[in-house]
Amino acid sequence: MTVGRILLVAGVLVLLFIPYLLWGTGLITARNQSALTAQFEAAQKKANSHPARTIADPAKTATPAAPQVAPTIPDPPVGSPVGTIQIPKINLAMTVVEGTDEAQLAMGPGHYPTTPLPGEAGNVAIAGHRTTYLHPFYSLDALVPGDLIYITTLQGTFLYKVLGSQVVLPTDVAVVDPTPTPQLTLTTCNPRYSASQRLVVHALLVASELAHPTSTPVAVTTHHDKAPPQLPTKQWAPAILWGVVVAGLAVGLWVLALHTRAINRALTIGVGTAVWLVVVFFFFQSVAPLLPASY
Repeated sequence: MTVGRILLVAGVLVLLFIPYLLWGTGLITARNQSALTAQFEAAQKKANSHPARTIADPAKTATPAAPQVAPTIPDPPVGSPVGTIQIPKINLAMTVVEGTDEAQLAMGPGHYPTTPLPGEAGNVAIAGHRTTYLHPFYSLDALVPGDLIYITTLQGTFLYKVLGSQVVLPTDVAVVDPTPTPQLTLTTCNPRYSASQRLVVHALLVASELAHPTSTPVAVTTHHDKAPPQLPTKQWAPAILWGVVVAGLAVGLWVLALHTRAINRALTIGVGTAVWLVVVFFFFQSVAPLLPASY
């Protein structure tokens, strides 16, 4: 009988974990997005950087001018806001965070630290979840050549136009290699609900509005000196600790229900279950980063 109860609780946890990944993780990202957006807006105000958030498509102008790239500057600290990304075609408007480890991608789309910052020369790369953590890149497959992508940083607003997309293996890191022209690469998992492949969208910088225009054009280069990323360390201790608490509460609730008078048993089970579900949420939050990385 005890084994049956253990299996029952384990089954309930597995069933609850699925909706947590699909919808519960969005609560975490929504909170992080609010904080990141506030930080970025404060940084904009401090830097007196308020460029227009939309730029006219140069293809629609009589004499389109070549976009001016931004100067190369150091990356912000990992976990800090890089800027905002807007893709009208898929109704995406979020703040981009620096870093692509599990912790950063739980905050929103993440900028690969080994690539240039948006607007700079070379191949800018940004990763995002497809089905969890507010799934910013859920509809990335809907983008076609010509679709527009706006990115605003402290250096200005930059307009990229989609060139095309491809599907590659997760081990194909060549998609974020340096390029001779200023480009943007977006990556996410493919197909949805799987990490067996990567969907990659390529876009070209076609227009820019620098917050602090330079007097001379910035040369386009293909080299970008950045330190190689460090592999994230899996934090097992919090997951084990919360797992023990979940198991302990389940046992305690069962024992308490057995020794509670029938008239009060429903109330005891209801309150105890509510508390248990809150603890389960924190347990899932510590378990999710231990799973294989999925963009």
